[in-house]
Amino acid sequence: MTDSNAADENWLIDEDEDETASASPGAPDQRLWRVLIVDDDVDVHAVTRLALRNVSFKGRELELYSAYSGREAFDILRDTPDIALVLLDVVMETDDAGLILARRIREELHNSIVRVVLRTGQPGQAPEQRVIIEYDINDYKAKTELTTQKLFTTVISALRAYESLNMLERSRIGLGKILAGATNLYQIHSLREFASGVLNQVSAILDVGSDGVLCLMQGDTGVTTVVAATGGYAALNDTELMPASHPLWPTIAKAFAEKKSQFEHPANVLFIHTQENREVAISVTPPWPLAQIQRDLLEVFCQRIAAAFDNLYMFGQLRKAQEATVVALADLAEFRDSGTGGHVRRVQQLSSALALRLKERGVYLDELTPQLLDMIGLASILHDVGKVATPDHILLKPGLHTPEERVQMQSHAEVGRTILERAANMVDGVSYLTYGAEIAGAHHEHFDGQGYPNGLAGRAIPISARIVAVVDVFDSLLHERPYKEPWPHTEVMSYITERAGKQFDPEVVAALVDLIHSDPTIGHTPD
Repeated sequence: MTDSNAADENWLIDEDEDETASASPGAPDQRLWRVLIVDDDVDVHAVTRLALRNVSFKGRELELYSAYSGREAFDILRDTPDIALVLLDVVMETDDAGLILARRIREELHNSIVRVVLRTGQPGQAPEQRVIIEYDINDYKAKTELTTQKLFTTVISALRAYESLNMLERSRIGLGKILAGATNLYQIHSLREFASGVLNQVSAILDVGSDGVLCLMQGDTGVTTVVAATGGYAALNDTELMPASHPLWPTIAKAFAEKKSQFEHPANVLFIHTQENREVAISVTPPWPLAQIQRDLLEVFCQRIAAAFDNLYMFGQLRKAQEATVVALADLAEFRDSGTGGHVRRVQQLSSALALRLKERGVYLDELTPQLLDMIGLASILHDVGKVATPDHILLKPGLHTPEERVQMQSHAEVGRTILERAANMVDGVSYLTYGAEIAGAHHEHFDGQGYPNGLAGRAIPISARIVAVVDVFDSLLHERPYKEPWPHTEVMSYITERAGKQFDPEVVAALVDLIHSDPTIGHTPD
């Protein structure tokens, strides 16, 4: 036997060898590789630690854990994240304890990434071919063949495989978060909420914490606005412009100037340019430099976010167009009835407040959908749009109406609903027009079924109309009309509460009483 072969056969003789993998200083991830030694022989632990004491891979040293039974090893694997490699003995507390642990790792812990190297001193106890076929292990070694050099090779090969699998898994999870995150972001209306959502998604993809800043530049103005800031930078939410003295500013300015992302640890700035000529810089400061896979994922995310920013802008423009259309319709109806003054605006504000108070009281939660809470205020101003079809001599009559005039006056409910339903049917999904049609057609229905135009009762009347029914009467009685003087506030509330359960939904009346109790100025807003 040559000296080389003799050395290769005995890992104790080679214990002082300093075999390390090639490493570059300042590698992206300075965390240690976690390796679990599982063996019931104390000497095996000592020898393994000695042999691996100087091993490093890609600039990262090993962090060794010890377990002396399959049960103890299972607990460590369950409670310790990121274990890359298990050096596993077969025979411990039982003849097949190691094989049982190998199966539990995959089936109970659902850990398919950790590399498992089986080491056995009794190869006949667990034949290699059967073990390789029946168990999800990655290598099989007899203890007698594991010299220092071969142990080094086995460990490095396992760590390289673990790194590749881990990168694939992180990529899969990251792409999943990108898809889910981008989908969620499309549902956010407010630019500040949207920006905060972007920062949260970036931190989730990086998995490094929530410190971040999102800045926006409109065109080439050079004016950089802080839209959102999280974590340690949250104080920037109180500033409109990004301070030039801030430590992140040089990297952000460089990203805007060069129009590309900057990765200058600790400052990392993602640059996004949208088709609407907006430039966005997202700055994050993870505790270690970003790995290439993280950079690639973030660049993919930036492409999705650019589209999301443009969609948010278009959504905002569409929303403004809808609101302008609704306001124009309401103004058209109010223009002919100058005596109503600011009635529809007050109804808008109080309807929104009343819907929120009902939700806070925990009633009608199935009817108080997010869409209704968002739209009822603007939709409520359409409640009398049907009056455009009412002749002036009836609409503007200062005295009481005749029975015939009353019938014609009451027809405005059906007219309003018909007009708005026709318009709503031209739009997919629920819109202001949808709720406007409900309110216009049913806000004169009574809770006890004695109202018009269809004699609906109770919850057969849409919640939007039950709310506006109370608000409309409340505001009308408080203010002057061609046929009446304004009523005192106490008399108005007496009138409303006396008709709870008859004309009005008692829960809505109770919510109105709550609102007025918390803010006695409600109803006293000047015209």
